[in-house]
Amino acid sequence: MDRRSTRTGLTAMLLLAPGVALAGPAFSCGGFAQLGGAQLLCSHIDPDAPTQICTYSWTLVGANNSPNVIQGSFMLTPGQHNVTVYQGTGFANALATPVVLCQGRKNEP
Repeated sequence: MDRRSTRTGLTAMLLLAPGVALAGPAFSCGGFAQLGGAQLLCSHIDPDAPTQICTYSWTLVGANNSPNVIQGSFMLTPGQHNVTVYQGTGFANALATPVVLCQGRKNEP
């Protein structure tokens, strides 16, 4: 049995399995660091998704060329757009892209 047929079989099983759901993220975030400042913005993009509880981690390079890890948490409710999650000064650039993880929970009726 070759790898392609095994992969195709596994994909078919996942698609046919009861209870399997595929969904995109309920949030979208973007960050930038330039001209000595840094800003991270996030939006709740799925009106059917519940409130999202989120955490972020972002490695920025300070003015003295040392890395600084910025971390925090926030909440996004449906309909919120371009929420400033983090804003700071004293950074030369971003060492990595921001990592944002969110989780929401629907209450069952």
